[in-house]
Amino acid sequence: QVQLVESGGGLVQAGGSLRLSCAASGSIFSINAMNWFRQAPGKQRELVATITSGGNTAYADSVKGRFTISRDNAKNTVYLSLQMNSLKPEDTAVYYCSADALAWSSWGQGTQVTVSS
Repeated sequence: QVQLVESGGGLVQAGGSLRLSCAASGSIFSINAMNWFRQAPGKQRELVATITSGGNTAYADSVKGRFTISRDNAKNTVYLSLQMNSLKPEDTAVYYCSADALAWSSWGQGTQVTVSS
């Protein structure tokens, strides 16, 4: 499996931007896709964005045109990012990165994003 460490959350005003980062180490060559999920208080965890090993991306309708997922492959680490622009109060949640392989999925510890109105 891989170890995932997220960073970059915080407090921002509506309309502002944040960039989340996630560093993956371990069995990175087994990763098929990497994702950003989020979970707001009292709500189910939802998929925000996905990027495959081939670079294909997909987004939730609620973030299309505002969020951009990207990944950079280094020698022993994969760096996943989520650029979030035009943030809205409804984007407030704990954001998690995850990595999917054929036999396992790994999750980060989460990072809080709070958007004030």
